[in-house]
Amino acid sequence: MNISLNNFLALFLIFTVLNAEERVSIYDFSVKTIDSKEISMSEYKGKVLLIVNVASECGFTPQYEGLEKLYQTYKAQGFEVLGFPSNQFGKQEPLGNEKIKFFCQGTYNVHFDMFSKIDVNGENAAPLYKYLKREQGGFLWMDSIKWNFTKFLVDREGNVVDRFAPSTKPLSIKSSIEKLLQK
Repeated sequence: MNISLNNFLALFLIFTVLNAEERVSIYDFSVKTIDSKEISMSEYKGKVLLIVNVASECGFTPQYEGLEKLYQTYKAQGFEVLGFPSNQFGKQEPLGNEKIKFFCQGTYNVHFDMFSKIDVNGENAAPLYKYLKREQGGFLWMDSIKWNFTKFLVDREGNVVDRFAPSTKPLSIKSSIEKLLQK
């Protein structure tokens, strides 16, 4: 088969355009709330998001307090915190959804959106988390989530712009959030 350079470039351009149209966005995913209601991530269009995998029996669990403080400080400007419980790290989230909700509200007065317990790694990882990890790889380009309270920051257009380690305290990323809120 003999393909000229012009034909090759034309095919490449067509392939690129077709793939661009199929590009997945964070808004293409559906998730289940802590009350098992299916919602589309498109409900968060135009907002800055901090997406966090959480657990109730982790050394980082007190970060709920900082996450709630961020939420209360910036929610009027279009900021949301989304908490996704996971039991994949040291079995530190053994509770069911109803008890997780009760724990978060009763212990840390959480008002930000919480979701049903999911896997964030492995073959059963939630599609949203597969996407987040692909968009913002981890340390040394290893995509897997290393522990509870890994944080993903998403801009108003749905771009995953940053990833923060579990040890990163929520209040230490205020300037990153403020920068995105000003855009």
